[in-house]
Amino acid sequence: MRLATAIASGALAGLAAAAEEGVPWFVDVAAASGLGFVHDPAVEGEYFVPESIGAGGALFDYDGDGDLDVYMVNGARRRASAAAAPLVNRLFRRDEDGRYHDVTAASGLGDLGYGMGVAVGDVDGDGDPDVFVTNFGPDALYRNNGDGTFTAVTREAGIDNPAWGASAAFFDADLDGDLDLYVANYLAYDPAAVCTDAAGRPDYCGPAGFAGVPDRLYRNDGRGRFTDVSAAAGIARAAGKGLGVVNADFDGDGLPDVYVANDGEPNLLWINRGDGTFEDRALTLGAALNALGQAEAGMGVALGDADGDGALDLFVSHLRGESNTLYASAGALGFVDATAAAGLAGPSLPYTGFGTAFFDPDLDGDLDLAVVNGRVTRGPLLTSRRPPAHWDPYAEPALLLENDGRGRFRDAGARAGAAFTAPANGRGLAVGDADGDGDPDLLVTVGGGAARLLRNDLPARGHRLAVTVLDAASGRDAVGAVVAVTAAGRRRVGAVTPGGSFLSSGDPRCLFGLGGATVVDELRVRWPGGEERVWRTLPADREVVVAGPAARPPS
Repeated sequence: MRLATAIASGALAGLAAAAEEGVPWFVDVAAASGLGFVHDPAVEGEYFVPESIGAGGALFDYDGDGDLDVYMVNGARRRASAAAAPLVNRLFRRDEDGRYHDVTAASGLGDLGYGMGVAVGDVDGDGDPDVFVTNFGPDALYRNNGDGTFTAVTREAGIDNPAWGASAAFFDADLDGDLDLYVANYLAYDPAAVCTDAAGRPDYCGPAGFAGVPDRLYRNDGRGRFTDVSAAAGIARAAGKGLGVVNADFDGDGLPDVYVANDGEPNLLWINRGDGTFEDRALTLGAALNALGQAEAGMGVALGDADGDGALDLFVSHLRGESNTLYASAGALGFVDATAAAGLAGPSLPYTGFGTAFFDPDLDGDLDLAVVNGRVTRGPLLTSRRPPAHWDPYAEPALLLENDGRGRFRDAGARAGAAFTAPANGRGLAVGDADGDGDPDLLVTVGGGAARLLRNDLPARGHRLAVTVLDAASGRDAVGAVVAVTAAGRRRVGAVTPGGSFLSSGDPRCLFGLGGATVVDELRVRWPGGEERVWRTLPADREVVVAGPAARPPS
């Protein structure tokens, strides 16, 4: 990735200074840069529930040229029409001039399914990223051929998921050196179901009237061929309504675990036993229900060290009327609901949250929080368009929540600019350094609307370190690795988790804000399995690449 090699010394002003200067923090550059994608769920007037849910996207470097390209998931027409072209997912390549070009036709990634989400990972160990698409209907796996094209390999790869797939995540479940696949399935939807709002008008049905279904776990044989081990692993025992998923080592034993946000059902925390099986310990570890003992409408999931204590916390976005929930790590005891103490309850109550992520846009060393919102049933109009379009009664502003450095957050959305907060039917959110200037940008997907590529334009910022962690044998991203950076007496922790959020996949690198520190005193990386390496005294404002466990020094 082409990163700026220097950031002005002492230029650490934060959000307040940016607001005082009247500078919008985020600018939507999607249209200006050629990313002219408008999600089309093929609304046909029947209030078909999948059209109100899916709209995933990904930031990833599919062609190995060092910058982040964009993949957008689309809907599909349910009624064939000779007059209407089929709807397809679309791939946009970012070129040296910073513009995006639609290369869907040439790439072979124009999936025709009724799209939901996307997961990115190197499934065959050849060093380039492959793409998995979840659909309302059969999911799809595309192998990267290494020449800018992809080949659909779903059937020969052993992928067969007839359920409604939502978010998915690649991770090395059995620590054999290849990426396995977890698919969070939503519910057993009946399109014949009819629902209405309080005024008796047709509207989208909620999840309560449909049964949950088990998720799927696929084991990789190392060559990109998968076997469904859901039953043998114990995953098939739980029939939830999964929407968000993220993987990490949640109990500190070196084994990768899986957390699933369920819609209206207790969340799942699958603890890896190390023998091919998993045990749901969400309830005993405090991550299944909120502090009142209630299940909430889990949508998206963010993973990060919210309070700077060196442990990874979980944040789950929810339906309006519920607060989003911060499950703060309590070490060996699991998690505690710290939502109210962190100041995160009130700002979220009016909104329905979907995509969410911890990130450090001002590079001051603490993690702020973004949530994109959009209703699933009608609400008051927040848009000015008259007459309103179909999705306008569902549009809500996004939330930007600023961390005070001690794990307390305040609503800072007004400082982010209209490009961030303008009401929309927000769904997916992916984080990555899209323009190569060293700070995190945001890709926001909008159900039934135009995608937003939010360039981070904060004029004053701290120093930073970008860390790429690779598996030495395959050269793929070491998904599940944990990275700790110490600078100026302060320790920051991140994880290689390109998944998470909602239906989205982001930059696999760990990007750390260092505030005013110009030197990294220690870089510590723990690979899945527990092996660690440590490097000391590294200059700031660089990208380092580490490979291990049989690792070489940072480059």
